[in-house]
Amino acid sequence: MQRSIRDAGWRFDNTYVRLPDALYERVRPTAVRSPGLVVLNRPLAADLGLDAESLHEAGAAMFAGNESPPGAEPIAQAYAGHQFGHFTNLGDGRAILLGEHLTPDGRRLDIQLKGSGRTRYSRNGDGRAALGPMLREYIISEGMHALGIPTTRSLAVAATGETVLRETPLAGAVLTRVAGSHIRVGTFQFAAAMGRRDLPDALLHHAIARHAPEAAAADDPAVAFLDAVVEHQAGLIAAWMLVGFVHGVMNTDNMAVSGETIDYGPCAFLDAYDPATVFSSIDRQGRYAFGNQPAIAHWNLARLAECLLPLAKGHEEAALTAIRGVLDTFPERFQRHHLAGARAKLGLATEDEGDQRLYSDLLDRMRETGADFTATFASLAALAEPAALPAAADVDPRVRSWHQAWLARLAGEPGPRAAAVARMRRANPVVIPRNHRVEEALAAADAGDLAVLERLLAVLREPFQETKDNESYRAGPPPGCGGYRTFCGT
Repeated sequence: MQRSIRDAGWRFDNTYVRLPDALYERVRPTAVRSPGLVVLNRPLAADLGLDAESLHEAGAAMFAGNESPPGAEPIAQAYAGHQFGHFTNLGDGRAILLGEHLTPDGRRLDIQLKGSGRTRYSRNGDGRAALGPMLREYIISEGMHALGIPTTRSLAVAATGETVLRETPLAGAVLTRVAGSHIRVGTFQFAAAMGRRDLPDALLHHAIARHAPEAAAADDPAVAFLDAVVEHQAGLIAAWMLVGFVHGVMNTDNMAVSGETIDYGPCAFLDAYDPATVFSSIDRQGRYAFGNQPAIAHWNLARLAECLLPLAKGHEEAALTAIRGVLDTFPERFQRHHLAGARAKLGLATEDEGDQRLYSDLLDRMRETGADFTATFASLAALAEPAALPAAADVDPRVRSWHQAWLARLAGEPGPRAAAVARMRRANPVVIPRNHRVEEALAAADAGDLAVLERLLAVLREPFQETKDNESYRAGPPPGCGGYRTFCGT
């Protein structure tokens, strides 16, 4: 029996379209010439309660935008944002939200097509996306998920059979993105900028229902919601820093209130450790450098706080005090999450006041020596094994004193050394979406060979285990690769 998209098991219940229509435009994806399925995320499909075989056989038209699944109510969302510090009105210029799918276990998730045609917010753009950037988001978002970092995910990439024009003609594609929601700090900025009290108020109640239901019963829901978002973001940015991830374009329209990583444009991972690392070709001043990410997240949250201030209860002074009181907790919360993760990376289960200095000292030595971020931490578990202790003499002399201090700290941990080694192996990935490996997979895909991409995805699904299959994926870039640059893909 021939399957159709109706057999896939979609369960849409769309609440965003019940908000005031100033927050979105009803628009259908633009049909393409020749839809074809490039890659389907079968594990994610199963997690969503969808029939992967139906999606594989009949999903190409839906994933490319030619056919809508039953229950979808396509819209483009309006939002604003500070892009490199400059405020502007934006919106989904090349993305269309099909609706909110309910999973069998009761989760509500956005299903969005990225690269699906023009909308009211396209700003003279073509509304399309190229195959390379869409596959790139697929690879890195799935890699982040496997690392345990909150993220939007990628269900599929479909080819359009059409060409998009950037610097050169490129093959067109559409990404199907899955997210807790696509509500951004910039969504609140747009609502606030419209000068209507009903818009930010309605958006706040919607966002609370989606992402912070406990805030609804708080004495001041606006303050409680901000508190939840600050906590989400503190944990998220700490997770980025602990694996060497550089988002690259941390504009306020790229910060989701759900606490998920969103919009994988010019992102990349550190090879050699340097907090000043910038990959994005358009970040010429280093605003979004690796080491700046916590401070930028705090700045972005301040923009959200400004939007929520008029919705807070009490007189203006009291409301300001309450909002500022929550906002000012971000540095401490980030530090708490980051230090907890740092301890795990060093194999520590107990707390000592010198742990932050111990971690920072290692980073300083890594910067001095040009050490690889991922490989350095992955090597610690082996160095901590009792059988490996005689090998301490082989440690780089510039790191030897740190190594001795770390072993002394480990010696004071309760329990067997094997427990500390296990902690390190759970916290330190041996493989990440290495920049040169991602580019290798994209180049092969562009030439029609998806096998390289499929092998990379398989390796990234098990990032913490050393296996024969991932042995060649653990190393940094080969000599002579030069400076790596990324582009936003628009």
